[in-house]
Amino acid sequence: MRPILRWLLGCVALLLMLLAGPMWMLASNQVVTDGHWSTLDRSSAGLAPDPAKVQEAVVQVYAARAYSWRGAFGVHIWIATKTEGAAEYYLHQVLSWRRPTVVSSVDSPDRAWFGHPPELLADYRGDDAARLIPIITDAVARYPYTDLYRVWPGPNSNSFIAWVIREVEGLDVALPTTAVGKDYLFNEVVTSVPSGTGYQLSLGGVMGIMVAREEGIEINVLGLSVGLDIQRPALKLPGVGRLGMPPKVMGSND
Repeated sequence: MRPILRWLLGCVALLLMLLAGPMWMLASNQVVTDGHWSTLDRSSAGLAPDPAKVQEAVVQVYAARAYSWRGAFGVHIWIATKTEGAAEYYLHQVLSWRRPTVVSSVDSPDRAWFGHPPELLADYRGDDAARLIPIITDAVARYPYTDLYRVWPGPNSNSFIAWVIREVEGLDVALPTTAVGKDYLFNEVVTSVPSGTGYQLSLGGVMGIMVAREEGIEINVLGLSVGLDIQRPALKLPGVGRLGMPPKVMGSND
């Protein structure tokens, strides 16, 4: 019994360690958990170029804490595109309450996500963006799991974004460790990381490891990731995210 007891205690200790970050996020009120969704902030953060002033094509990738208690664990990610001369942006994302889940619609690209301000992950402009947009549009249309959504371990909204990024050559984005579901690789076990600077191994999004120049080293346990960014020194923790230098915004100026 003793080896089994030690194993059980070890599993409990590991689970508590993984949940410590999300529990801290909830206890410290860093995520919005009260209020009806219709009353929560959805205003622009002012991060996207004004289409009335910027004629060039734009591709941006944003992340914001997920709605309600899910925000303690991770973020929701979307892709915004604007063709050259267009007066509006299209947002491409997966919404859990929609069937099909994939939604491409005209919207403000940098709106708060139900009370949580967005963070810019990637920013492509001009010729680079113009080349990427039709490929992104095609990849979004080809996403093969439009009727399947699982919060954990995936496929979810972050699994969709990671899939699209891998399908679009030249769209390199280092997704945050809090993007729960990004490590769900569908029918693959080993593949390149979304930034295109390394590789990852994942068993159904539940267990895995990632090694890349941009993402650093990440270990995925039960869908939650712990990691270390060496290039821009930072510790990555479940729920909490980065502790250290801010990440690089990838894009045309790389």
